[in-house]
Amino acid sequence: MKILILGNGGREHAIAWKIAQSPTCTSLLVAPGNAGTQEIAENLDLNPMDVEGVVAYCKDNRVDLVIVGPEAPLVAGIVDRLEEEGIRAFGPKQAAAELEGSKSFSKRFMDRHFIPTAGYSEVASQAEAQKQLADMALPIVLKADGLAAGKGVYICLTEADVAEALDDLFVKERFGESGKLVVIEEFMKGTEASLLCFCDGKHLYPMESAKDHKRIFDNEQGPNTGGMGCVSPNPEVTPAWMEQIEREILIPIELGFAAEPWEFKGILFIGLMLTSDGPKVLEFNVRMGDPETQSVLPRLKSDLVELIEKTIDGKLHKSDFDWDPAVCVSVVAASKGYPWTSTKGCIIEGVESCDELVFHAGTKEEGGKLLTDGGRVLAVSALGKTLDQAYEKAYKAMDKIEFEGKQIRRDIGK
Repeated sequence: MKILILGNGGREHAIAWKIAQSPTCTSLLVAPGNAGTQEIAENLDLNPMDVEGVVAYCKDNRVDLVIVGPEAPLVAGIVDRLEEEGIRAFGPKQAAAELEGSKSFSKRFMDRHFIPTAGYSEVASQAEAQKQLADMALPIVLKADGLAAGKGVYICLTEADVAEALDDLFVKERFGESGKLVVIEEFMKGTEASLLCFCDGKHLYPMESAKDHKRIFDNEQGPNTGGMGCVSPNPEVTPAWMEQIEREILIPIELGFAAEPWEFKGILFIGLMLTSDGPKVLEFNVRMGDPETQSVLPRLKSDLVELIEKTIDGKLHKSDFDWDPAVCVSVVAASKGYPWTSTKGCIIEGVESCDELVFHAGTKEEGGKLLTDGGRVLAVSALGKTLDQAYEKAYKAMDKIEFEGKQIRRDIGK
């Protein structure tokens, strides 16, 4: 089977690494890929957002299956076009992808189907936001409505934080069209958890839980990023919590999907807050998370291609999943200036000496040298019998890797 993965991040390298293990995969392509994917697949000079270009390539080269890694092509309707041409694709169609493409769309979906989430309002101007905020107590959360690469969320603890967020969103227009509408949410206290679920059009099949660390600095300080590290399973998600999540979150989502005019097939990522009032949904994503994928897939013993095929065909079953009981800790190394800027072209050294999994993200190979090529550069993932063991192995390996301006957190999993 000839398989094409769209994307160039750490998530796509992890997916490619897992897909390459399947005996059904005879040819693996990644577009555009990175320095890591080129070691296990053929990188293509193809932009995932060039929907017609991707469709034409798949038709001309008889691609059997397309796996869409990032959210933007899904929101742009790439799965719709591929399926129109008879090409199998993994990911939701455009109508369902709005669950990530628009925060207001997802909040309305949750309202309609009684899925627990934070109270919210929608505003389209700074004046409207200030009027709404006048009656709300701090802390408060502001979110750009559209896609913002995981950076459009502001947790405002003070009036100064609110002013800075409103300035970014409405004056500087940092997120362009994605920030034209802003969702204001009540702040939820509790423990965050990530749950990636396969959905075959009818049922949700949760993967193992994960805990993502979003802030750039230790102890959850600094601005939000796309994610600076992750641990799976989430040590806070006990069997009792999972039972409650199943009853109060997953079942209502399934019933909600059944009631909507669109069908959801692919991966639903559920960002959760475990509160004193029970589990509540923070956000939906419509693809695998990053860096969650880098800590969840190393624990998956099942054939990923088989799971994807059964999802597309609507034949998935709980018994199809087999998990390694080990703990996985993934630590991200980001470039200088991240999350707002990034330094490219710095030489990366030490990767070849790592004994653990290294998933590339913002990397490129040039003149025989490995160079940085983006904000989040790579992640080291390590498995251990315990959280402490996985933590020690991950950081021991990460400390062997060096590049100018390297940023890492020291408390992933802690």
